[in-house]
Amino acid sequence: MNELDRVQIHFDTSSLWVLNIALAVVMFGVSLGISIDDFKRLLKEPKLVLIGVLSQFILLPFFTYLLILLLKPQASIALGMMMVAACPGGNISNFMTHLAKGNTALSVSLTAFATFLAMFMTPFNFELYGNLYEPTSEILKNVQVEPIELVKLVLLILGVPLFLGMWVRHKNEVLAIKLSKILSPFSIVLFVCIVIIAFTNNLDVFNNYVHHVFLLGISHNLLAILLGFLVAKIFGLSFQNQKTLAIETGIQNSGLGLLLIFTFFNGLGGMAIMAAFWGIWHIISGLFLALYWSKKSKKLVAC
Repeated sequence: MNELDRVQIHFDTSSLWVLNIALAVVMFGVSLGISIDDFKRLLKEPKLVLIGVLSQFILLPFFTYLLILLLKPQASIALGMMMVAACPGGNISNFMTHLAKGNTALSVSLTAFATFLAMFMTPFNFELYGNLYEPTSEILKNVQVEPIELVKLVLLILGVPLFLGMWVRHKNEVLAIKLSKILSPFSIVLFVCIVIIAFTNNLDVFNNYVHHVFLLGISHNLLAILLGFLVAKIFGLSFQNQKTLAIETGIQNSGLGLLLIFTFFNGLGGMAIMAAFWGIWHIISGLFLALYWSKKSKKLVAC
């Protein structure tokens, strides 16, 4: 194990609990805006569901594995890439899709469906590719991650808040909308504050090792965006839906990835730095892409 793989990110137990709660509250706030109709809408268009699942849960982890085989990054960085690729789409993808003049309804529906699938697909993909690549399988053997415990945590952080939020919306839509307006900004601010504090406490580690993940993180994110766009294009979806799938595939829930890394890997250096960099970079790349498509749409309308 080299120097980077021995780097440990400092994140105490109390902060981990707060991060757990913050992510659960974020998920609950998002789920308040999700209804059963969102799932019904997707079921009426099974092609969109299958393409979304194919892009995010089948092709992205697979092509991430191929990228790792090609570039051969250090073991903990490779495991961090696998973790990010195994996570569902990030919640800010809905905002970015709206900004890009994409299909916001589809984005919300896919986020909801992906979150539901992630309860099972995130642990499955991570375990599959983590054990398939020999350098990362050695880390998994040493850490001894229990797949059942991984599933339990993902269910707790994603599943329970998702079902609770949808249940509240089903019972009282007016209350759900009011709660969403309060919880969404509060939980996101709380989550950002936790990440900033953790980042500040580990600034020296990030400064010393970010160069190891800089180009890899950008390349990986670009791969995810292009993959979503090209898959939608190959299957003949509209340009609006191509933009949506590109953003949904390129914006990953790196917060969940960080939580799993802190919980099961004690903040293992390469993993945490990769997930943290992805979390910063995908916001930058997503916003630039959304703004570009937004301006392009305005020009087309003007013409």
